Order: sequence, then structure tokens, then C-alpha cells
Amino acid sequence: QVQLVESGGGSVQSGGSLRLSCAASEYTYRKYSMGWFRQAPGKEREGVAIINSDGSTTYTDSVKGRFTISQDNAKNTLYLQMNSLEAEDTGMYYCAAGNYYSLRPSRYEHWGRGTQVTVSS
Repeated sequence: QVQLVESGGGSVQSGGSLRLSCAASEYTYRKYSMGWFRQAPGKEREGVAIINSDGSTTYTDSVKGRFTISQDNAKNTLYLQMNSLEAEDTGMYYCAAGNYYSLRPSRYEHWGRGTQVTVSS
């Protein structure tokens, strides 16, 4: 069974940085595409950044140049480095694993419980 546990969220001022981590059960990264998604209050969940087992990455336009997704297979951990944070980045951030390489949340079968990110302007 795939287990995903996010950490690293918090409250920062605009322009600040955070690094999110997602600890996964063993071999998850070898089997699935992984991604970070977020959901702001009153809005639908959206894809932020995804990474494939071959290391290829894709970002949603609003975070390009500011966020970096990476994974450490030895540690079974997925990361999201977030720099130059903006108030619009506020939301619950989720780690997910799925069989499809896509920014669409509906393509992912396994989800963590999320970690809150709050950016104040």
C-alpha cells in the first residue's frame, strides 16, 4: 500500500522560501509518477509540479522559475523547493502518486493528507 506523508509547510512572508518534503513508502518512486498539488480555499485542486521516474519534470506556468521539484530515491522522499513565494501560493499542498504523468489531479490514485502553506503579503 502506498503511503505518503507531507511536511515542511508553514507561514512565510511574500518573497520568502519553503521546502516541502513527502516521505513515501518504499519503491513508490520507481513505480509511479509523483507530483505536488495545491488547493486554495474555495478553489479546485490544481497541479503544481510533477516528476516522472526518468527525472523529467513539468510545472504549472505560475510557478515556473520559482519552484523546483526533486526526489531522492535513496531516501524515498519527494521535495518541492519554493522560492519567491507570493500570496497566491497560499493553500494546502498535497503529494500524490499515480500511473499517469499529468498535472491533472484526477490522474493520481494515492494522496497524502497535505501540509498548509500560508504566504502573507
